[in-house]
Amino acid sequence: MSKTAHGMSRYDLFLNECLKQHATNDPRPLPQVFGYLGHQNPVTGNLTKAHIVDAFDALVETMRTTKVEDGPADAGMTFFGQFIDHDITLDTTSAIGTAIDPRSIRNVRTPNLDLDCVYGDGPEASNYLYSHAEGTENFLLFGRKDNPYDLARNCKGTALIGDFRNDENIIVSQIQGAFICLHNILMTHIHEGDDNAHDIADCAQMGVRSEVWHDILPPKLQGFEQVRRFIRLHYQWLVLHEFLPAFVDQDDIDHALAHDIFPDAPMMPAEFSVAGFRFGHATVQPQYVMRKGEAPLDLFALRGFGPRDPGATIELDQFFGKHAQKALPVGTKMAETLFELPDNIVGSGLTWGEHEIPLEQAKKLGLRNILRDRTAMQIPSGQQMARKLGLHVLDTPKALKERHIDKTPLWFYLLQEAQEKGKGRLTGVGGKIVASVFVRLLREDPESILNLHGFEPWSGFGDECTMANVMQFVEKHRDHVKNREDLYCGPEKH
Repeated sequence: MSKTAHGMSRYDLFLNECLKQHATNDPRPLPQVFGYLGHQNPVTGNLTKAHIVDAFDALVETMRTTKVEDGPADAGMTFFGQFIDHDITLDTTSAIGTAIDPRSIRNVRTPNLDLDCVYGDGPEASNYLYSHAEGTENFLLFGRKDNPYDLARNCKGTALIGDFRNDENIIVSQIQGAFICLHNILMTHIHEGDDNAHDIADCAQMGVRSEVWHDILPPKLQGFEQVRRFIRLHYQWLVLHEFLPAFVDQDDIDHALAHDIFPDAPMMPAEFSVAGFRFGHATVQPQYVMRKGEAPLDLFALRGFGPRDPGATIELDQFFGKHAQKALPVGTKMAETLFELPDNIVGSGLTWGEHEIPLEQAKKLGLRNILRDRTAMQIPSGQQMARKLGLHVLDTPKALKERHIDKTPLWFYLLQEAQEKGKGRLTGVGGKIVASVFVRLLREDPESILNLHGFEPWSGFGDECTMANVMQFVEKHRDHVKNREDLYCGPEKH
């Protein structure tokens, strides 16, 4: 058993908190399951499964585009959204073609903006993510001798990170790496005890009872917890004040901050995870410039899930800030790249009951989104959600009407709203679902920025707390980490 304050075990501390009524004693169901905002919407009628799949395939084909168009968001925001998604949701049980009730699905990620995809469960429970070398205890492992800017890896090349999915492409992998570097940079300041260390401690302790820091936390974890909370608060700020406005109509964000439009909703609605927060698929550009002056590369040209060569290190200012490339606008157009996913992502067809869905269709990301909705989760249609919210109902797309389907899958409906009314951002049903879920995640967290009075981002990131400034800070200081080579872990080339 690990040593803790006053010789108390972790369980003793937890019990002590409960007895003092400081713990969260909430009669509602545990938040780590999915659920519905509306009602289950099973497939009905006399159409065959083959006909339905072909109708959805025809709808998805109307999205295919080779035209590069700039939307309002920086290109990196698409991948920051993927990183955020991996911080709040992970469903390991549902499968396309198999009906399942979301209320029976455990969300493996904590439904909080807490960066558990970076920190896991902390140094004691997820100690494989952390250094145990003297002088760098509670630093996160990062880098290899062959590439100091790659993620730490085991002997098989698998990334040692809180969520394995954050290694699936080289862009989200390096956003993950940037947050790991940020932790290690700030831990170095804590060890040095400089003015920045005092700023970090003052920020981290906002809204937290003093005895938590001085009586309950083991001394060896205090610096770590200060840095973790400091980064969490700034991460939440970035999500609320930069990421959401980049993709969601500001009126919908303001409405969610002022009104809880889903008061009895689950913390993680299936309508959000299966449809609403998959809008980012429509913002992916077919190619990206990884470093200034170089030719653009196809998204899947440099694949993840393995050791990364130094030449694959991206310049983050190509993805965030005034010189950044742009994402596609949220809408009903989708890069042709996503109509033929690589074999390492999709290598076989699908089945829906007795119907076999061929590999050619299974490789289309948009069709996979719709089939997950209709065959597995069976979430409400766009028209049903619009009526539930008292909003104007959009017409069913021609590609579906012609094939005798009168309800639009929610994922496409949200993109249709953005196309017709949102000027490249989610609005209407989509805006309200996405904004309300994020605001609820923050509101239900008693230590989030929404429940702190007087929180202001750290001036060390610059005049504004933006992804561009935070990433610039990381790139400037990532080599100035205490005993940096002690954090390396991974296979070397011989």
